Amino acid sequence: MTAATESGPPLFMPWLPPGHTMVLQGRGEVFYRHHQHANPAAPTLLLLHGWTASADLQFFTAYEALAEHYSFVAIDHRGHGRGLRGPQKFDLADVADDAALLVQGLGIPQVVTVGYSMGGPISLLLALRHPELVQAMVVQATALEWRASLYERMRWKTVHVMGPMLRSGVFPRWMRWGIRRLLGPNHPLQQYVPWLAAELHRNDAFNVVQAGQSLGRYDAREFALALAKPAASLITTRDRLVKPRKQRALATALNAHVVEVADDHLLSWTSPDEFAKATVQLVQHLVG
Repeated sequence: MTAATESGPPLFMPWLPPGHTMVLQGRGEVFYRHHQHANPAAPTLLLLHGWTASADLQFFTAYEALAEHYSFVAIDHRGHGRGLRGPQKFDLADVADDAALLVQGLGIPQVVTVGYSMGGPISLLLALRHPELVQAMVVQATALEWRASLYERMRWKTVHVMGPMLRSGVFPRWMRWGIRRLLGPNHPLQQYVPWLAAELHRNDAFNVVQAGQSLGRYDAREFALALAKPAASLITTRDRLVKPRKQRALATALNAHVVEVADDHLLSWTSPDEFAKATVQLVQHLVG
């Protein structure tokens, strides 16, 4: 897929499901993608992306594989991508409520959540606050908490230094260079690098910083076990951002079926086929 640009060569884009907006009463307008499977009995997934990403950036490499089997809704969280903009301070519980209102507004009785990184805490909070909406949970490259050590607490307290960098005029150029280097030569996603960098630039720096601070306050150790939802977990065994031991602690707390992939935190970009395959496998384990 290509898109026209004002100058220069066309922008190559992957396949994306139809995009929509919905106004959530008292909150604002949210952007989401919605794929409806030809089989009306197919389960519906709710895709919840990670910090600094968007639904497309997180899941575009799995969209087509998931679309073969399931319906799905993919929401952009507050301040991320095309997500809700407003004066409210970013809070993970509010973001979970945003997702619940979207699901209810679409008339979907239950969903299987697929939460990557920050999407994991949002999944758990959705199951805690709206248990009737959650059939099962898939958590990916995420943790039970991010604040157990002093180092972690200090790291999240200093996340505000990201703000000026995200607002910098050189940020898009730096992102293009960084993504190309991350992927390496001849990687199949190299053709999408300009699109990936442009999508990253949609984020609202203020909300992204607040999201990091909210993650630094998140701790599900007291309630995860009580959720009692069928669960499955994708563990990235070379992850330098969310340590594998933390991912395994979450899987244990949820009594989750585990699939491991030997890759780092940006698995969905660096190993797109493995990510898509593992995501489908985890969902199939839960719903057949």
